[in-house]
Amino acid sequence: AGFIKSPLSQRRLTQDSVELHCEAIGSPIPEIQWWFEGVEPNETSAQLWDGAWQDRVKINATYNLHSTSTIYIANLTSDDSGTYECRASNDPDRNHLSKSPKVKWIRSQANVLVIERPVITGQYISSDGKVILSCNMSASHTSIKGHKWMLGDKTLKTEVGDSSAYISYTIEGKAEDHSGVYECIYETNPVAKGNVSIEVQPQVVAYKKSEHGNEGDTGVLTCKSPSYPPVDTWTWFKSDQGVRAPIVNGTGRYIIKSSGNKTELRILKLSIEQDTGDYYCNGTNLKGPGSATVNLRVRSRLAALWPFLGIVAEVLVLVTIIFIYEKRRKPDEVLDGKRWLRKSNATNHKDKNVRQRNAN
Repeated sequence: AGFIKSPLSQRRLTQDSVELHCEAIGSPIPEIQWWFEGVEPNETSAQLWDGAWQDRVKINATYNLHSTSTIYIANLTSDDSGTYECRASNDPDRNHLSKSPKVKWIRSQANVLVIERPVITGQYISSDGKVILSCNMSASHTSIKGHKWMLGDKTLKTEVGDSSAYISYTIEGKAEDHSGVYECIYETNPVAKGNVSIEVQPQVVAYKKSEHGNEGDTGVLTCKSPSYPPVDTWTWFKSDQGVRAPIVNGTGRYIIKSSGNKTELRILKLSIEQDTGDYYCNGTNLKGPGSATVNLRVRSRLAALWPFLGIVAEVLVLVTIIFIYEKRRKPDEVLDGKRWLRKSNATNHKDKNVRQRNAN
């Protein structure tokens, strides 16, 4: 047996996790085991298994063409610092209790140092149209080589070479428009992260403030809230003579589908008399409620044909006018034509007589 990939030594903070990877080849395919030895002087090496240390240890192994094994340890403590050893062997007697294997286990080690996590205090203030985020880190065990601010996967600000423990980031606008969880990341070894949460009431907005639907079709009204924290509960209301009547999902022709920060109300078989009016979507999170209004207009099924029918009517009127005009003008035009022909013939005869007299 021989190693083709060995675990790498790492530095981690308490409450973080660590993952070590090991691969070995041989014929037959070797078995891989994980062992641990702490930093205490009298501590001995012990084998690790999947589910050890109160289920904080997870071991995944595959044996296909060669051996692959990964050990994952969650929620690290300072007691997890020590030497982690990957052992591999394909000797038939490797696990025999009385026989010593002819081929010894080959070993590859990695040191994991778990450092006490520094305390990072994050907060924000909002005033004069600005939101100022700040983080302050307690004494770090390693030097700070810079920092950056992130929102989700987006990097907002990066400072290289700044060793300050207190850092800040300014956002133009109101807190209601910039809610979310911001990360302040210190470039230390290992990296230290803190959070600043801007929590506001749901800023509910309608996908369309005015929706249109045809009678008999299905109407769809949609609202969303981009705010943080996410909406816990969505409710819909309909205005009935100035009173907001709650809409219960599944009753009558109403179907409500809500998922996270989005809600949708479907109304089956729209009716002009019953469904036209204002609807209210209400979202509630830990900070309170928020709502938006959607106006629904239901049109008759013939409404779509009205423009076409109007054009047809105009064409029919125009054709009728032309037909009547032509019918009335046609006899006069024929009579005028005959008069013109008679006049023309008379003129020609006169010219002929004049030419004949001149010839004589």
